[in-house]
Amino acid sequence: MRDMAERRSRHGHGHANVVPFGAGAGGGLQHGEHDQEKVKEKKLDMSGLSMDTIPHLTTSLGHITTLDLSNNNLESIPESMIARLLNVVVLDVRSNQLKSLPNSIGCLSKLRVLNVSGNLLQSLPATIEECRALEELNANFNQLTRLPDTLGFELHSLRRLSVNSNKLTSLPFSTSHMTALRALDARLNCIRALPEGLENLVNLEVLNVSQNFHFLRELPYGLGLLTSLRELDISYNSISVLPDSMGCLAKLNKFSAVGNPLVCPPMDIVEQSLDAMRTYLSSRMNGTGVNAKKKKGWLPRMVKYNTFSARMTPGRKSAHDNSEGFSMSDYHSLNGSASPGFLSMLSPRRLFSPRRDSPKHH
Repeated sequence: MRDMAERRSRHGHGHANVVPFGAGAGGGLQHGEHDQEKVKEKKLDMSGLSMDTIPHLTTSLGHITTLDLSNNNLESIPESMIARLLNVVVLDVRSNQLKSLPNSIGCLSKLRVLNVSGNLLQSLPATIEECRALEELNANFNQLTRLPDTLGFELHSLRRLSVNSNKLTSLPFSTSHMTALRALDARLNCIRALPEGLENLVNLEVLNVSQNFHFLRELPYGLGLLTSLRELDISYNSISVLPDSMGCLAKLNKFSAVGNPLVCPPMDIVEQSLDAMRTYLSSRMNGTGVNAKKKKGWLPRMVKYNTFSARMTPGRKSAHDNSEGFSMSDYHSLNGSASPGFLSMLSPRRLFSPRRDSPKHH
């Protein structure tokens, strides 16, 4: 391996170098310093060598803290090699042809940054949850159809999760346990719904679920309880109603909803300003909106006029103007469109009086 590194370096193309981080900044370590200081010294850079396979490394990998295998043609990484990287902190294998990751990745107890973007991965090994020190996971531009169900139960230190440009149809429920998460990028997938318990992500500042197109049709109420959220991108989905709780997103300063068939709030309010949108949604949530008075006293009116409304949310004007986001047709009172005999069956007296058994005919 040393011969290959020297040969590449001599001819000026490619590099496979073990680089001391401190070299040139202080002249290296002084004699007698603790072994743990030496661990912070080494980086193995084997990027851009057009390798199809990783050559056998005879040197110890125990002191390597950064391993860069990016921009090669690797289809696999040996299990035994990963298991020897006991002190690796950064592992970069982006832009290869990897179809899977070794299960031994769970041995990397000190791993903080893992970049596997730009490969052919269809799944991540379940053992990745053993990397409890992991702070950043980048799996963009793969063919992932799902993430490990238990991913979030153990990765309590994860601060950034980026899985854009895959084939994900959902995020695991355990995502809501990633309480240290600050940025979540799940755009350009096929996600149909965001996980329940999203409000547990109290440190989340950036959320991007844009370009899930016709798959993503609604947002959970818990989205409005993300008190740290500063940036939210839901553009190019099929969302027609924003949850009223979004009126509570006081720290939100960047929001995009372009490319959605929004009707609540109306797009002109969204485009007006974030404050206008928050005010609109807050008024709906507090019952002080334009239609608030129409909700009151529906039962007395039904009794007074001897009518029965088939609406589930009385007093609404349209299918889209409702806080629950249900898609409903515009139903009208049955009065005037049915026979008197039929209407008598629906009268309040009949509806609210004790049931009587009809006489039996002999």
